[in-house]
Amino acid sequence: MNGKWWRSLRSFPPLVWIILIGSFFSRGTYFMVWPFLAILLFEKFHLGAAEIGLILSASAVGAAVLGFFTGALSDRYGRRNMLLLGCIVGIFSFALLAVTQTLAGFICAMTLCAIGRAVWEPPASALIGDLIDDQASRELALQFRYFLINVGAALGPIVGVWAGLSAQQSTFGLTSLSYLLLALAFVWGFARTESGRLASKQRDAGVSLGNTLSVLRRDQVFLVVIIANILTLFIYAHMDSSLVQYLTRAEAPGLVELISSMIFVNASTIVLLQFPIMKLMGPLAINTRIVIGLGILSISQLWYALNPVDWFWGWLGATFILSLAEAILFPTMSIQIDRLAPSHLRGTYFGASSFYAIGWSMAPLIGGVIIQWWSGPALYGLLVALCGVVFVLYRLTEYLSRPEWPEPEGTVVADRVANVS
Repeated sequence: MNGKWWRSLRSFPPLVWIILIGSFFSRGTYFMVWPFLAILLFEKFHLGAAEIGLILSASAVGAAVLGFFTGALSDRYGRRNMLLLGCIVGIFSFALLAVTQTLAGFICAMTLCAIGRAVWEPPASALIGDLIDDQASRELALQFRYFLINVGAALGPIVGVWAGLSAQQSTFGLTSLSYLLLALAFVWGFARTESGRLASKQRDAGVSLGNTLSVLRRDQVFLVVIIANILTLFIYAHMDSSLVQYLTRAEAPGLVELISSMIFVNASTIVLLQFPIMKLMGPLAINTRIVIGLGILSISQLWYALNPVDWFWGWLGATFILSLAEAILFPTMSIQIDRLAPSHLRGTYFGASSFYAIGWSMAPLIGGVIIQWWSGPALYGLLVALCGVVFVLYRLTEYLSRPEWPEPEGTVVADRVANVS
């Protein structure tokens, strides 16, 4: 990082740092075992690929819709309440996942996990925007949050394997603990920070669900972006779900070590290269960055389709290429939403971006069905074609218009707080 970035990081208010550090710890403990969940379901309940895919998908579909409503509610009722609610759901859902021994318990716990994440993510991203007025600093905070998430994702599997925890159900208890600590940190941060006290009180009484839906319907660019990013998440998500099922059923050598290594390559690549890529891509337009990322993503999917099952280093190579695409695409998506959102509807727009999870949630089901009925290479060949569809959608946004709207008069902008020291 250069000196300007360090100065910006040091100027972040405490609540932003709580979000950043909380994201690191919660995601690190999450990645100790969550990617191995398909293995747990396969070994514990002897489920087929399509059945596991259905469970993983069903647990996230409702959460995708819920994320939109929680984002809108945070505009109306404040970020604090929604952030604490998300933490509480996370505490109980991961605690249940750590102890349950029944399939129904697993399904309930996984659904609650997805709901907790959907409740927490939109207000957290929106609060960063509320607390930091400068656009460059705000985008740096969103980038740095994604960076810390991937540091946690890189360390989680390593710590899990080293401690003998990977693919063990009890590890979810650590994730529950991380959410408890995060909830306590938020209580402290909002209570001790002057801006936090304001954020807990200031709300936009003019924001209603009907008005919000009306605005979103008229924002054609945003709607096409949502569809394009749903497909992008659908393409990417097969690494976390379908690829594990494909390798499990193909009896790839050293399966747990291979999956752990791919997760490590994925996260460490982003940790090492995200900021150099950010500096390189800085002068480019948002859509240009995304198109470049899509091209790299399509190469990774083609490699997955053609890679021999027993070529360990081939899987890691394809994952490296995928990680380069992720380092470009995912932080850029958050910046894109921040730029598209009017300040008084920032929570709503970030909440609407929760619909991306529809792509994520459908990937296990559709991927499992294709693997079970056809093959892994057939699935990844289809994903290469979908990259082309997303490219066309982004080109389409260049020809669409956006509405112009004034901020509501006589209302207090939701959680619009000053950056205080």
